[in-house]
Amino acid sequence: MNGELDLYGVFLPGLAAAMLAAFLVSLPLRRLLAWSGFYRLVWHRPLFDLALYVVLLGGVVSLSHAYLS
Repeated sequence: MNGELDLYGVFLPGLAAAMLAAFLVSLPLRRLLAWSGFYRLVWHRPLFDLALYVVLLGGVVSLSHAYLS
């Protein structure tokens, strides 16, 4: 595997697909956290959302590496 995705002749980095997947997972998770009132306990919401996205991205990358290797 060369780490690139062929999308109708356009080569995209594999990390771009992982970033999109992590973003799509983070959307309902952030909505759930807002609905439950969890953000009242968070000091800086955008910073927390960024950290949550980075953790999700790491999880998506490690899962994709485990399943594709």
